[in-house]
Amino acid sequence: MSFPELSWLAILAGFVVYFVTGAIWFGPKTFYPAWMRLRGKDPAEPQGSHGMAVVFGATAVGALVQVFTLAVILGFVAQATGDPVGPLGGALGGLLFGLGLVAASSLSHRLFGGDGFRVWAIEVGGDVVGLTLAGLVVGLLS
Repeated sequence: MSFPELSWLAILAGFVVYFVTGAIWFGPKTFYPAWMRLRGKDPAEPQGSHGMAVVFGATAVGALVQVFTLAVILGFVAQATGDPVGPLGGALGGLLFGLGLVAASSLSHRLFGGDGFRVWAIEVGGDVVGLTLAGLVVGLLS
């Protein structure tokens, strides 16, 4: 498999789904207020020392890299089996990628950083749901 064989439309659509899922997950009516309070911060106060363009730009680049990587992995699975992964296979791939790599790798960072399991669960919950949905879209459109 080579990169030109990837469905760039599927990757772009998966990225949009992942990014929108993250925006909803950390919205003012969903997990953002609880997440900030658990981190000992006031959700009403402006956060971060970077401008929002840097925050959203870096977040978008990170999401795009994750969806691209997921598409490559799903492409290798499809090539090895000789069958397309489909939407359910893509969702399962996204779930495993989210749990096995994203969630597992960030656990020690949060625990050593003193934020605890609840902060970690909120943060990685959005990633796992977003990657599962992105995998579904990539599997559907590939």
